[in-house]
Amino acid sequence: MPELAEAEFFRKRWTQAARPSPKILRVHTHDAKKLFRTAPAPALRAALTDSVLTASAAAAKQILFRFQRPATSASPAIDAWLGIHLGMTGDLSVATPAHTPRKHDHLVLYTAAHALVFADPRLFGRIQFHLGPDAPLWWAKIAPALISPAFTVAAAAAFLTRRGRAPIKAVLLMQERFPGIGNWMADEILWRAAIHPAQPAGSLRPAEVKTLWRECRAVARLALATIAGRGDDLPPDLNTAIPDTWLFNHRWSDGGRCPKTKKPLTRADIGGRTTCWSPARQKLRKN
Repeated sequence: MPELAEAEFFRKRWTQAARPSPKILRVHTHDAKKLFRTAPAPALRAALTDSVLTASAAAAKQILFRFQRPATSASPAIDAWLGIHLGMTGDLSVATPAHTPRKHDHLVLYTAAHALVFADPRLFGRIQFHLGPDAPLWWAKIAPALISPAFTVAAAAAFLTRRGRAPIKAVLLMQERFPGIGNWMADEILWRAAIHPAQPAGSLRPAEVKTLWRECRAVARLALATIAGRGDDLPPDLNTAIPDTWLFNHRWSDGGRCPKTKKPLTRADIGGRTTCWSPARQKLRKN
């Protein structure tokens, strides 16, 4: 499942490819696919054709592209916003202008220099579309980024209190407060903070909440720096791109050991997700 760093990587890939030739000459869509259930494909094609990609942003696990088309004698000026949620198997790639859409290429934007391709074999992603000068409401409603000033200790503490009975692992995956955090990032944060993933969220002490907040920001920054890169290629092997001092490289298989204590790691299902932690480092308290 793509997380915040992967979303930023794919945003950069399309944006950089479009920079030399940002005008969209034609648009291919697989109209009947459920990806377009909230974005009618004919309207999307009409709005994006002859428009120019002017801006882009990534937030949480979503990507937003802004297109503008100047007014002509035949049509008024248009501001169009294309939102993409990659789901589990979505991918934004770049091909040549001669690219022929494949079975799973559900959206292709053709410029003079490239074809910008959105493929999703399992159709778990989503395409959203909005017309107007202002960003769409569904984008504006995304929670503040973990590395933004708006993500404060107080905001995190209040949310943990409201979800007090849930295990902290499950709460970290709630996008309405921790946007962009996925399974491995949640495990990394809790390991760094020395908090057991099954610890009820409301039972964290003030010092633990502050540590959790700090590690959320640190892991988000590290993930963006390591994974998002320049948008050319994802690291071919994240296990070599990410330092061995992270939990990441030790969490995937049986026999992994904690990089800090050197003692065995444990894996189990917590909050509905496979979870890895270090029993020697992350103790579950009863109160």
